[in-house]
Amino acid sequence: MTVYDARRAAVFRPTLRLRLTLLNGILLVGAGLVLVVLAYILVDGAIRPADELRPGTRIVLQDGTEVDARQWQTELADAAEWELVTRGSLALLLIGAVGVAGAYVVAGRALRPLQKVTTTAQRLTGETLDARINYDGADDEVSELAKTFDAMLDRISDAFETQKRFVANASHELRTPLAVMRTEVDVTLDDPDADVEEFRRMSNVVRDASMRANALVESLLLLARTEAQAGRRLGRKVPTDLATGVTVAMSAMGKEIQRLTLDVTTDLAPARVVGDPGLLERLAGNLVENAVRYNHLGGRIWVRTGTDETLAWLVVGNTGFEVDPADVPALFEPFRRGGRERTGARGSGLGLSIVRAVCEAHGGGVSAVALDGGGLEVTVSLPAAAVTPVLTGTASVKPAA
Repeated sequence: MTVYDARRAAVFRPTLRLRLTLLNGILLVGAGLVLVVLAYILVDGAIRPADELRPGTRIVLQDGTEVDARQWQTELADAAEWELVTRGSLALLLIGAVGVAGAYVVAGRALRPLQKVTTTAQRLTGETLDARINYDGADDEVSELAKTFDAMLDRISDAFETQKRFVANASHELRTPLAVMRTEVDVTLDDPDADVEEFRRMSNVVRDASMRANALVESLLLLARTEAQAGRRLGRKVPTDLATGVTVAMSAMGKEIQRLTLDVTTDLAPARVVGDPGLLERLAGNLVENAVRYNHLGGRIWVRTGTDETLAWLVVGNTGFEVDPADVPALFEPFRRGGRERTGARGSGLGLSIVRAVCEAHGGGVSAVALDGGGLEVTVSLPAAAVTPVLTGTASVKPAA
């Protein structure tokens, strides 16, 4: 099919308005045709009274003419039927034309919101996502479509804003350690009196900044990989225990816990789930790391795991600075640290974002509660692994003869 043929097909393609108009016209003309045929049959059967007279009966007309009754009846029926057909056809054509024209106008008015939807969609760009249809007509299917389209635009606009904010924050987070490294290198190289100790100090600063940048990149990649698996099949699905991830995380943060003299309370009951062990271990690790990182000297941490017939859960709570309950939902957004300045707080602000993404990838959920006096308690709920029944019983062994 050539480009010309494609364009011609597009030009002569019947629009929805035209198809609705034709359908209405066909139905209207068809109904009128049925009525004409029905009237024809009724008239033909009603104007034959001479059938009840004897053959050869003659009647006298008003002008004195005497004719055969059956002949008079035949002429009268033919005249009436012809009149009915001609006038009925004319009326049918007139009604059909008026009906088609009216249907075209009504269909145009009914489909006007759809044209507005099309115009709005064609006008949308990354800078005009605030455009809306704002349909205020009758509460019908068109209204529902317009409202659905507006709601979709709201979600797309929110996604764009979230993406722009994420890119801006990620750029800022990456720019900070890179700026530190460049500044340290430039200052040290420009100092003619710099000795080995100065270069060693500079090397330590550059190493710490590079480690921070590397940790941020790894967190971003993990977040992207985990969000990509949300709503899809996980790459790995094996039985694992949330309590195991907590134990590993506690061991990794042992020195920091001792440095801050934190009081740690654990109640690690089995919490078996099916999923990606690496992601689930990172989930527990992020919660424990946040509980330690955002705590205060001599604070408390409590961790609980457990399960029931349907859900396995992990609860991690900590004391610390006060969190406004209204700010709690935003803590699960990337680069949010509960009110602390981004450049002054430790970490990248991706911990709870990764936790939420891991929960969604495993078909679970996560929630948090701001505690009175400061601190936060985070609860993770995941579908529990099915328990395989263990068969028990006694067996008798027949002694050998």
